[in-house]
Amino acid sequence: MTVNTRAVYAPLLALAAVGGLLASFLGVPATWVLLWVCLLLPLLGLVARWSPVRSGAAAASLGVAAVALWPLPLMWEAASWLEACGAAAFWALPALGALAAGGYLRRQASRMRQAVRDGRRDQQLELARDLHDFVAHDVSAIVVQAQAARFVADKDPEQAVRALERIEAAGLGALASMDRTVHALREAAGARSASVPGTSELPGLVERFEGGVLEADPAAVRGLSREADTTAYRVAVEALTNVRRHAPGAGLVRVRLHRAAGGIELSVANSAPARGAGGLRGLGLRRRSGTGLAGLRARVEAAGGTLRAGASPDGGWRVCAVFPAQEQPLG
Repeated sequence: MTVNTRAVYAPLLALAAVGGLLASFLGVPATWVLLWVCLLLPLLGLVARWSPVRSGAAAASLGVAAVALWPLPLMWEAASWLEACGAAAFWALPALGALAAGGYLRRQASRMRQAVRDGRRDQQLELARDLHDFVAHDVSAIVVQAQAARFVADKDPEQAVRALERIEAAGLGALASMDRTVHALREAAGARSASVPGTSELPGLVERFEGGVLEADPAAVRGLSREADTTAYRVAVEALTNVRRHAPGAGLVRVRLHRAAGGIELSVANSAPARGAGGLRGLGLRRRSGTGLAGLRARVEAAGGTLRAGASPDGGWRVCAVFPAQEQPLG
């Protein structure tokens, strides 16, 4: 139920209560007034459940008064003052019961929300403690191993190499701990936790693209850092999207990931679209190069790479990103 819908209940109840009281004192038949009272009761419950406190309290007071006082015009001549008070108290009971039911549901919902907030806070605190314990342990190990490697590097290079291997293992462990903690924190905050896509998902991406061909060197995939891996996937997604948008008639789109002289190269090249097929001569990123290409280039450069885009000799378009190859594990 939206906030705008909830805000309607209080003024609706106030309007119905005032209109009903006027109808009762103006001599409207008792059957119609009784039907109006029966409609007011669920409206009282809705106000108690959903309306803001101030407007809800004012509207609820009018509603209870309207339900309690509706029989009084029928009793002016035949009933005493005490009987009129008894009738008003009797009819006030269902109105108060409707308010109590709505208030109970409101309180239960509030307690549930508070319990969820408390649970999330406790989980976040526990995750923060785990992050400190595990990451601090790994970082301390890195510092100790780095100090040891510095002292033995000149006398025993083999020991220094083993120390570097332990530093690498501790660093990878710290990164894994932080990843798990960040994902858990996102889940605790109500966000969907999902792994960031990388080049491992390129086969599925290219398979969904009509005319797409993938050539991926496994050694090149292993040579990408985590940031470069996700950025390379994003480059492929953007390039393929722009080919589909601006060169729908391209017969072939080739995605290559391989080792090159400058590092690890990802290229997306499309052939020229068939004559009359529409598109912009395969301009994968040319027409919107002002913002899209600039943003993509900034992302690639942030990962330590370079990005080039331009027309190919066959009349198509080629996007090429080159990332530095990370050093292979020692040993």
